[in-house]
Amino acid sequence: MREALVPDLGLALRVPVRRSGHVLHERSSYQALVRTISSPLDSMELRDVSSAAMSLVVAFVVVACTNEGGGPSDVERPSITPAESPTVASPTPPALPDEPPPTRGQVASDCENGWVTPREDSSRYRLPLGVISRATAIDGPLVVVDMRYFEGPESPPSDKGYLLVVQRWYVKLYAKRDLAFQGRFLVERRRFGRGLVAVSPYDSTGFKSPDWIGFQFDSSDTDLRPYEGLPGLWSGIPYDFVDGGEGLSIPGLPDEVVGCLNAT
Repeated sequence: MREALVPDLGLALRVPVRRSGHVLHERSSYQALVRTISSPLDSMELRDVSSAAMSLVVAFVVVACTNEGGGPSDVERPSITPAESPTVASPTPPALPDEPPPTRGQVASDCENGWVTPREDSSRYRLPLGVISRATAIDGPLVVVDMRYFEGPESPPSDKGYLLVVQRWYVKLYAKRDLAFQGRFLVERRRFGRGLVAVSPYDSTGFKSPDWIGFQFDSSDTDLRPYEGLPGLWSGIPYDFVDGGEGLSIPGLPDEVVGCLNAT
């Protein structure tokens, strides 16, 4: 059962949430395309999950996935395992495309509303970066290499009004001050909340298994660990976000939007 997203950028039950201010800065390098967003972490507060949100079925990455205290299931897990130590940062930034990524995608059967790159000065651009910063506790600035915004139904589709339209962001980025932090992220927003739902290696492409990993909360083991190829530290039980796993038999994205990540 997928756990509900906690309203107001929260993570999981009684998990510390860091609030941050955001200031956009325009970079002169990288074909004048990449922008950075600084996210200084301020005070911390604890948020409780409302009973209404708890009943909804949504996956959550990092410490934001839970099965309400349930233990690991018998479903086969992805091959990813904790690394003994975090990957050593490269002295140079990650590989960047020779040409700026496209900023708009056409409507298609597997991307029913198309996709668009939000304006850098818009709240729609800043929102996923704030979610990623809070969920990973990375201290910015974050350098955005590519971003796509698209809308579509829940997975699986639901006739509930509050699940008819899910806002989603694909973001490829790295941390300017910590070059070991580089990856691709999926952020989702519903009427009742928003959150980081999956992460994949920076050099992976498209939306395919087993690249995209989600983490299901395990109350018996909340230690943060590095995973080879993934940025940051993660707690919980890793599962295949593309095909499902760890008791989740539904794919992370519905067929109506899975094509919005083509050519990423």
